[in-house]
Amino acid sequence: MSRIGKKPISVPGNVKVNLADNSITIEGPKGTLSYDFRPEVDVAYDEGDKSISVSMDEKLIEAKRSNNAYWGTTRALINNMIKGVTDGYEKKLQVVGVGWTATVNGNKLALKVGYANTIEMPIPEGLTVTADKQIITVSGADKQAVGHFAASTRAKRKPEPYNGKGIKYLDETIMRKQGKAFGK
Repeated sequence: MSRIGKKPISVPGNVKVNLADNSITIEGPKGTLSYDFRPEVDVAYDEGDKSISVSMDEKLIEAKRSNNAYWGTTRALINNMIKGVTDGYEKKLQVVGVGWTATVNGNKLALKVGYANTIEMPIPEGLTVTADKQIITVSGADKQAVGHFAASTRAKRKPEPYNGKGIKYLDETIMRKQGKAFGK
């Protein structure tokens, strides 16, 4: 039995839920998200209680233990979708380095991070990216898209442990190393 999968998901009043076959569409003030869930999982929406319940057939639970993972994962993804369309998700990154900056030009993020050329990254649909010199803010309704774009941005120049230069998450701490000692 999945402990996470058994919990019902409460739906706020300003969110619309549509269930069709093996897909769920959730619409809220921050946008619309949809997800195609596995056929082994049953998703039901109760209009009166304003809650979504995720369940599985008992025969499938006993047949394969791997099916339990679909149950909890489906519930967690739907819960993340509801949080995304109501509150949204946000990641903040910091550019650390002398003369290193980030700017938003139209629908592209331009990074000047110590290379000869400026790195330009296209901003995906549904995300809002703002850059204030050293701080980059990525926000949107889709948790996966926000996290993926933030991780891709960080991968362009990972923070190095000796000087601490690079692109890091705002709440991330970089373990600093001591350089080589010369002479005695």
